[in-house]
Amino acid sequence: MNGVEVAPTIDGNDDGRNLRRERNRNAVIDALLGLYHEGKLNPSSAEIAERADLSPRSLFRYFDDADDLSASAIDRQLDSVRHLFRIDLEDDASLADRVAALARRQAALFEAAGPTTHVIRLRAPFNRVVQERLSTNRLRVRTQIAELFSAELGRMSGASATATLAALDVMCSWESYELLRRDQGHSEQEAESVMRRSLTALLAPECPTPDLVSEELVNEELANREART
Repeated sequence: MNGVEVAPTIDGNDDGRNLRRERNRNAVIDALLGLYHEGKLNPSSAEIAERADLSPRSLFRYFDDADDLSASAIDRQLDSVRHLFRIDLEDDASLADRVAALARRQAALFEAAGPTTHVIRLRAPFNRVVQERLSTNRLRVRTQIAELFSAELGRMSGASATATLAALDVMCSWESYELLRRDQGHSEQEAESVMRRSLTALLAPECPTPDLVSEELVNEELANREART
């Protein structure tokens, strides 16, 4: 080498490969989420690859396995609705305002992430990472409910407060919302109103509960249903 020091060259190939890998990885996640939102909760590798414009053989170059892909898609969906987790209210907000804010937030959250939420429930028993995500989110909502209605729960006996918090948690769950929307056929606005009415009845049974919806909205919804049949 005659003591001559050779300067290292800068090769952009690695950067290009990394960018391409990240782009393809994101395309696969976007494809899977798109299929979820179309109601295809267990799409095949071929369907995902076709949507991502990749070959099925190359699909799992970017993920360890199908569970890793599902967990990555769930994380992406949770990130997209994270702004809905926060409820901004004045410190002296009335019970009615707090109930309305929580019901409105839960409805918006479930409408935005409904199909992926369904997948989370289906995969949680078989995927430790997904189960951890589900447990963390459930605890977050339950803690938020306890803080939001701490004044009302604090006036109850220990056993009554525990039972009421459990019932509030159930009424704010995706399972309850899915029952209202899919099984019972309520609109988003109707489901939110049912949630509001139920929360009010649990927290202040002596108070009149709000009407589910106005007569005008009920008639409009019935007309829409008749038009769809």
